[in-house]
Amino acid sequence: MTLPDYNLLVVTGPTASGKTRLAITLARELHGEIISADSRQVFRGMDIGTGKDIHEYGEVRCHLIDILEPGGEFSLFSFQKLFLSSFADITARGSLPLLCGGTGMYLDAALRGYRMQEVPRDEKLRGELAAKRDSELMEILLELRPGQHNRTDTDDRERCIRAIEIALHQRGNDSLNEPFPEIRPLILGIRFERSLLRQRITERLRSRLENGMVEEVIRLRENGLSWESLDRYGLEYRFIGAFLKGEMEMKEMFSRLNSAIHDFAKRQETWFRRMERNGVIIHWLNGSDDPLEEARSLLGL
Repeated sequence: MTLPDYNLLVVTGPTASGKTRLAITLARELHGEIISADSRQVFRGMDIGTGKDIHEYGEVRCHLIDILEPGGEFSLFSFQKLFLSSFADITARGSLPLLCGGTGMYLDAALRGYRMQEVPRDEKLRGELAAKRDSELMEILLELRPGQHNRTDTDDRERCIRAIEIALHQRGNDSLNEPFPEIRPLILGIRFERSLLRQRITERLRSRLENGMVEEVIRLRENGLSWESLDRYGLEYRFIGAFLKGEMEMKEMFSRLNSAIHDFAKRQETWFRRMERNGVIIHWLNGSDDPLEEARSLLGL
């Protein structure tokens, strides 16, 4: 197989598939540095619940890990901005960037080829639009975007107002014309048979609970993180938070969290199939065999 010339290696796959370990090993062998594509690994102190496995990195440099204090938000726009900065920095030093993660939206933000834009709320505009009828809002949006085809923006009042806000902000904004760097990705995905992946998810969850994940959440609470923030930071923190609040027993928490993670893995696989339908080429490695050797063979190592 002749591989395309690439300047970004992507390692992806569903949760518990072993992405991080594979990416670290390939980074060592390819003189690479890893960029994390995870919305929670950016926060300090959120280690076990996010699967940072920071002890495995050794001398391999990693980016977008432990850069923020917990409690804030990390948007898709923020990720894209920092990803592009890290990509440029790594490339300029003659190293190979390796993007590691399984969240489809973050992969899209890195690979889609156009810059996202952060659009703040315009309270004055919203006050003016609040007095208008739904039909008037739709007319304004269609005037701003004659080719509008997303019906959810015109059928829902709040989404319509937000779409108008974005369209007005983008008018005459030169940042939209800022070129997106040439990114030529080679994407490796790790795949497991469904029942085996479910087993890996369950075993990993049990191991994390035995090795301090509940205590991690307790520390986050002691450091001032609200229950609402924990809920926002994903499944592990949401369900452990409910357990700590006395809303469920440990056995129920484990069972419900385990099922929720299984469902999340299914959604990830659905997203990967959608990426492929949209023309993204993913070279799938057999996780049950030896994905590292398969990757080495594919890369000519």
